[in-house]
Amino acid sequence: MDVSSLTAIDVHTHVEQDGHGCFALDQELLDASAKYFRAGQDRTPTVTAIAEHYRARNMAAVVFTVEAPAATGHPALSSEEIADAAAEHADVLIPFGSVDPHAGKAAVLRARRLVAEHGVRGFKFHPSLQAFEPNDVRFYPLYEAIQELGVPALFHTGQTGIGAGLPGGHGIKLRYSNPMLLDDVAADFPGLTIILAHPSVPWQDEAISVATHKANVYIDLSGWSPKYFPPQLVRAANSLLKRKVLFGSDFPVLTPDRWLADFAALDIKDDVRPLILKENAIRVLGLG
Repeated sequence: MDVSSLTAIDVHTHVEQDGHGCFALDQELLDASAKYFRAGQDRTPTVTAIAEHYRARNMAAVVFTVEAPAATGHPALSSEEIADAAAEHADVLIPFGSVDPHAGKAAVLRARRLVAEHGVRGFKFHPSLQAFEPNDVRFYPLYEAIQELGVPALFHTGQTGIGAGLPGGHGIKLRYSNPMLLDDVAADFPGLTIILAHPSVPWQDEAISVATHKANVYIDLSGWSPKYFPPQLVRAANSLLKRKVLFGSDFPVLTPDRWLADFAALDIKDDVRPLILKENAIRVLGLG
């Protein structure tokens, strides 16, 4: 991947349909998420469609699914297939893997295979959807393996559109995505690069605190239009966290076009914009 020619790197995009016509979530959750985000565009692009979307914009994207069969009962998309498909578009796509933490030793072995055999460059977790407390020591062997592999782990934090508006939120518990749970993980695995996904509302201050205190913790700005960013996040991105925040859209629920248009109107310093849009991601993903 020639990063010098790219205008931006989107570190947060979802593959929600595979080449076999299978979906990452059941229809009720897909519909609820689309309603929450007011997403009118195609919600289920394939890997190839994502590559075409970003290539047309001279941008790169991190692509992943979330594997949560233990919590949801829904069959997961294959991270192996996603990574192999992304390899056919290596000029614009960077594959992350997903494993279900509840799989125990099998998750550890699979994580190692995903990196060694399929070229995965990181891992995505969604504690609320996967129904696990990320600081539970039962999951520490998985973090130890990812730390040894030298790739980042990206964790959903804060509110989620998945299950939003449904009775009981479809059983999805927000507390699992409190970034303070990841402060424990960051402290216990100082060699593990952790990315806190999204403005972590209602725990935005906690996320800023963790990212400020822990050298191995970063924040991606996906899932929200920049015009709705909490003011303390904008201040931090402009100052003490200018090298710790990353552009992410949450495509397909929020397109890079919409995110970038609103980001252009945000009060961000001129010298900070390229850090957020590309330079920080190059460093965190080891692309330089």
